[in-house]
Amino acid sequence: MAKKEFTFRGKSVEELQALPVEEFAKLCNSRQRRTLKRVCQLEPFKHYLKKIRKARESLKAGKQPKPVKTHSRDFVVVPEMVGVQVGIYKGNEFALVDVKDKMLGHFLGEFVLTRKRLVHGKAGIGATRSSTAISER
Repeated sequence: MAKKEFTFRGKSVEELQALPVEEFAKLCNSRQRRTLKRVCQLEPFKHYLKKIRKARESLKAGKQPKPVKTHSRDFVVVPEMVGVQVGIYKGNEFALVDVKDKMLGHFLGEFVLTRKRLVHGKAGIGATRSSTAISER
């Protein structure tokens, strides 16, 4: 059985990459559509897309580009980002994420958690009443 090709709202990734960001926004949900409508005109988003395009060009040339880093976790994943490695800031370091086609329309921050899961250590000697009677040896 052949692998099913991914489509986003009935369009393939190649068709989506041919669309401008404004047209892609019309295919997204209302929250992402509103974000893209507002952010498309801002300089940081344009600058980030310029870096993404540069990374894609070096990817086509055959060499592995450096990840494109960002602190903006509220950028929406647009079709131009597919295939590029992105460094998303999570508070103390950049987490590397390979952007896949299934991530389209989601925010970058959804893929990198900012908090670690809490794991308690084992109780030490004297921490509980029963362990006070046990020798340290």
